[in-house]
Amino acid sequence: MDFFVDHAVGFALACAAVAVLYGLYLTWWLLKQPAGNEKMQEIAGAVQEGAAAYLRKQYTTVAVVAIVPFFLLGFYDKLGWGAAFGFLIGAVFSAAAGFIGMNVAVRSNVRTAEAAREGLQPAFKVAFRAGSVTGLLVVGLGLLGVAGYYSILTDWIGNSPESAVDDLIGLAFGGSLISVFARLGGGIYTKAADVGADLVGKIEAGIPEDDPRNPAVIADNVGDNVGDCAGMAADLFETYAVTAVAVMLLGIGFAGEGSDLWLYPLALGGISILSSVIGTFFTRVGGGPNAIINALYRSVIVATVLSAVGFIPVTMAYDGGDYDFWNLYGAALIGLAVTFLLVAITEYYTGTRWKPVKDIAKASQTGHATNIISGLAVGMQATALPVIVIATGVVGSYYAAGESLYGIGVAVMAQLSMAGLIVALDAYGPVTDNAGGIAEMADLPEAVRGITDPLDAVGNTTKAVTKGYAIGSAGLAALILFDEYGRGLGEDGLDTIFSLDDPWVIAGLFIGGLMPFLFASLAMQAVGRVGGQVVEEVRRQFRENPGIMDYTARPDYSNAIGIVTGSAIREMMAPALIPVLIPIVVGIISVEMLGGLLIGTIVTGLFLAIAMTSGGGAWDNAKKTIEDGLYGGKGSDAHAAAITGDTVGDPYKDTAGPAINPMIKIANIVAILIIPLLVSIHG
Repeated sequence: MDFFVDHAVGFALACAAVAVLYGLYLTWWLLKQPAGNEKMQEIAGAVQEGAAAYLRKQYTTVAVVAIVPFFLLGFYDKLGWGAAFGFLIGAVFSAAAGFIGMNVAVRSNVRTAEAAREGLQPAFKVAFRAGSVTGLLVVGLGLLGVAGYYSILTDWIGNSPESAVDDLIGLAFGGSLISVFARLGGGIYTKAADVGADLVGKIEAGIPEDDPRNPAVIADNVGDNVGDCAGMAADLFETYAVTAVAVMLLGIGFAGEGSDLWLYPLALGGISILSSVIGTFFTRVGGGPNAIINALYRSVIVATVLSAVGFIPVTMAYDGGDYDFWNLYGAALIGLAVTFLLVAITEYYTGTRWKPVKDIAKASQTGHATNIISGLAVGMQATALPVIVIATGVVGSYYAAGESLYGIGVAVMAQLSMAGLIVALDAYGPVTDNAGGIAEMADLPEAVRGITDPLDAVGNTTKAVTKGYAIGSAGLAALILFDEYGRGLGEDGLDTIFSLDDPWVIAGLFIGGLMPFLFASLAMQAVGRVGGQVVEEVRRQFRENPGIMDYTARPDYSNAIGIVTGSAIREMMAPALIPVLIPIVVGIISVEMLGGLLIGTIVTGLFLAIAMTSGGGAWDNAKKTIEDGLYGGKGSDAHAAAITGDTVGDPYKDTAGPAINPMIKIANIVAILIIPLLVSIHG
């Protein structure tokens, strides 16, 4: 059993290599699949070109922005070049996970549409394997970055474990910075294009979704990939890496004599990667009305069970010192249970087969206002059960580990260790969505849409499930980072108590509570502004080129793509600065005030993000159920009301809500990084 202690880093690196290599194999397999006829390939090529152009511009912009923190970290003697190069590694790996995963996705959409000619199982197999590439890259590169850089710092450079883990904070910051830009930029892009396409195409012109006559249709398909593939991949990479680093920091603080407790999260991550790879083989579609989603969840359940079994020998290796086997294993099991419950709860509030979505669809019969009211209510209700689960998990893991915060850290790492398959469920969504769009635009037989539409409907639910999972884990990870902020101040000689008797703490709670609302409002306004530009462009083309509607003229897709690309990059900058600048300013004023700010951001951010993502997902699927024939189907008054709800919910669930996740953690990481500055000011 000592293997998992003596060779924890090597084991983690080997498992990370397995994830990356298996992802490369799946990529090779996907690219071997037939890509359809010439028209299908032309449409897919336009999506590929638009997505690649956007990401190149986004990452070029972010690279310029990242120069400043890189040199600030490097030249600041209290942090140094170890943290600076960690920042660079985190940023590059986060960008790579999104960029590679998205490139595979935009090449798999047309192959999914072509496979749909052969039936449900072949199309499902292509779509799920495409999503699995992104998921495996997230955990593979995440563990490779954390374990690899730790190994370089300790084995090659000769740093102590404590110093090496401190430098890993820079890696976490790099991943977080890329993540918030990817989430914001991708979210603004996808929803502005979607809103613009829907408002003019579906409502004003009365043409179907994905109709090739819509000048914004290619931009809409591009947006699915830059938002839900690249954005989610960067988001979960950041959450995974930040959690691993945070738990290693806790391990350094709580390790007893002769214990290497900080290596325990790396071993847990390695076990779950192997379990996730095995889980991908258990996704064959069976029979019944819920066959598709059951196949997806089967892979997650198999991987979760295998992880629970695999954690046993790993935990036995770390049994001793201040923590025995059941202290650690009990906390890990609680983390896996929290994962299962968050997935199940989000599925209930956003799935087409459950009451919340049916209630929104029913409310659509009486108009646009009742649809909006019902959707807002569902989003608010959807916060209750996840928060109860998270609160129970926090208390349970704390006591499972003998009243130790390290138990919460173990639970969060166990939860995040399943990110590979959860991200696969998310990335599966845009692949099937694009496949349906290609089938529509290429005028494929109705039987093909009969395959791609059910796949797409499930994808809407899985995307919402992934966001719920990411937000829940972000809240728990941020709690660990908050503890590190307080301990870091104490270690540097500035003992601080965050008490509700202190007016500075209370003031910080209010400012921190404000931040997610301000952040979300700026993101929503950005979608509205850019979406308005797309609306004007689509209207202009319809007005100036009437031949578009009778198929005698081809729309200029590139104009809409260019508008959204440039505007999304500009609009993402202002909200992205909020979690960086406000904590610095508040910390300079008062360290107690900053502590209150961090807790306030975690609490209100968790509620707001869950309400937005679950409410938006429910709105989307309520529209889907009506389009499938409920309450008059497409073209009915209920359908028009559902489109309005979906249009409002789009920036909720795909822009503002998910971006709150990295925002919370960036604020906490910035607080940790500026501890030396705060000590020099307030010490």
